Amino acid sequence: MNQIVEHNLQRLPLAQEYRKARLVEPARSGYLLLAAEVDSHPPFLWASRNKRRLIEDCAGWCARITRDPGVLEAAAFQAILIPPFGDTTFLRQRRNEFHRARFDLALLIETDSVERAEGLRRSPHFRSLETHVRGAAGHVYTVTASNAKRIGAVDHARDGVFLFNYFYADSPAQNLAVWEHTAGWFQQETGLDNSTVLMPARADLSEYTLINHCRWDRLGDVLPALVFKRSFRDFVLAHFDANDAGPMPILYRLAKPRYNR
Repeated sequence: MNQIVEHNLQRLPLAQEYRKARLVEPARSGYLLLAAEVDSHPPFLWASRNKRRLIEDCAGWCARITRDPGVLEAAAFQAILIPPFGDTTFLRQRRNEFHRARFDLALLIETDSVERAEGLRRSPHFRSLETHVRGAAGHVYTVTASNAKRIGAVDHARDGVFLFNYFYADSPAQNLAVWEHTAGWFQQETGLDNSTVLMPARADLSEYTLINHCRWDRLGDVLPALVFKRSFRDFVLAHFDANDAGPMPILYRLAKPRYNR
């Protein structure tokens, strides 16, 4: 389990502050995330035949893997929108240090422990799938993770709008602190009642410092707040910039209904 030491959060003098996020105990689960860039065009236009075939393969794999001991849940996601809201000053300054996240396909597997997730990543079943995805995608990101912070469990039993927010930051601890500071904005302005922050098990081997995952019922619950509320830029994005952390959000829907044991 990662040991997180809080850094000094850089707070900005603003006319309006938001309540700190209301959190629950992190899950003891382990997570295995595979994210891939398959189509080069924006995801809301269309899915190529290659991508449709890959989605079917990945969803079928998720159905099978949930029968394995210790696998709690597996779901596949198809991107619907990559919002242009994460182009912060920090990311522009560091653009040569990281890969800009544009993953239009993602798989998330939850297991009963980080050790189980790491074992699954090394297994022939997953390696075969990963090789298959890499052969069809331009860029693939794979990581095992624990749950560092949590607003609530993300419901994969029904479709909706799912966020995977890939963060690049100088410090995982600083990144986590500013996520918690700004998460209250999403609770207040978008009614968010769930979120699972994934902390890579091996930070030195991960392209990103954190991946935040959450869900809303519909696009209208979140997108207008991101577009029209000035506080999103002045409070949320400004605090990430001030704390040397950059978000790269992508919105998804379930590629197929969840498969559970």
